[in-house]
Amino acid sequence: MRKLPFTKEQMERIAGEYPTPFHIYDEQAIRENARGLYKAFSWNKGFKEYFAVKALPNPAIMKILHEEGCGMDCSALTELMLAKAVGCVGDDIMFSSNDTPGEDFEYARGLDAIINLDDITHIDFLEAHGGIPERICCRYNPGGDFRLGNEIMGNPADAKYGMTYAQLEESFRILLSKGVKEFGIHAFLASSTTDDAYFPTLARKLFKVAAELNRSTGANVTLINLSGGIGIPYMPDERKADIARIGDEVRKAYEEIVTPSGLNISLCAELGRYMTGPYGYLVTRAIHKKEIYKDYIGVDACACNLMRPAMYGSYHHITVLGKENAPADKVYDVVGSLCENNDKFAIDRSLPEIDMGDLIVIHDTGAHGFSMGYNYNGKLRSAELLLEQDGRARLIRRAETPADYFATLDCLHII
Repeated sequence: MRKLPFTKEQMERIAGEYPTPFHIYDEQAIRENARGLYKAFSWNKGFKEYFAVKALPNPAIMKILHEEGCGMDCSALTELMLAKAVGCVGDDIMFSSNDTPGEDFEYARGLDAIINLDDITHIDFLEAHGGIPERICCRYNPGGDFRLGNEIMGNPADAKYGMTYAQLEESFRILLSKGVKEFGIHAFLASSTTDDAYFPTLARKLFKVAAELNRSTGANVTLINLSGGIGIPYMPDERKADIARIGDEVRKAYEEIVTPSGLNISLCAELGRYMTGPYGYLVTRAIHKKEIYKDYIGVDACACNLMRPAMYGSYHHITVLGKENAPADKVYDVVGSLCENNDKFAIDRSLPEIDMGDLIVIHDTGAHGFSMGYNYNGKLRSAELLLEQDGRARLIRRAETPADYFATLDCLHII
């Protein structure tokens, strides 16, 4: 059984004010998790978490994380605008983008954000669209397979991101000639892993690259960006990443490789899923029951509210409120109303018997949940709520209306 930060009675009151479906986020848990991350890396004086805005682009959540010391990892113009709106400028913004429009670079430079270049050809492009700053980060792609022990965790050679080592070294030389004084190195080699060895293994690789580039080019590497990749336990029996242990193992690698090199490197991360994923919930209501070759429970949410199960076949745990202790002796597909057969939150899931009107909570939707929403079949995006530390719910994004859906058709003058 997965614990919830609210009761059935509390959620019925909330749903009475804000109709289902909606996403709700646990403020207290988000704050405590951010503090745990900073504690784990407190040995590194300059450590900073840049929250991956794409995971949960809501200013209320971003502001909470900013209050806990986090900056923002942005990948596009509107994310930069959101970061600015919550008070982030300069060192509080990491702009990690690819295939970047000139307008985005110009806006990022106007905020004095840290630029993370994805390709060697972007040097001239950035120079023409905002100029070259004195401090810059470059993204590294080592190619081949990325392994933890005997397990392949990712295949960087198939990824469109980052530069080869030769391109990275050449980029540093070019940037030095253009006046860059401080360099960062960034890499993202695995996604959504709870293996505690990931960050330490990646850190060791990047620390060695930093030392090599310092020797070969004279570049002063002052920043290592470990990016994201630390996942969350979606399955009930899956272990959670031990962030304290991860931080300590990265420290050991730092002392072994960086300290003897004479470099003084601050670390940062661009975690998204890890920061907010477990602390978001999609609350929906059972509205139909269908019994044919299988038993289906139809809910008032659909894949437009949570795309991951339809897109990836991802598991999201489900709680039927008020029936947490009831036997899970029924097998259902829990489905939405889209005209697509993959619009299913669960397939052959053992759950307590569900009655029409029951509130159903889908767990772990605090990252890549609402943010991946869309309007297929004319579906409207749901509201987002914040469960504040005092237990009250606050609206932080209203639900879309038909007027919102039709707003971009105003050019036709027919609606």
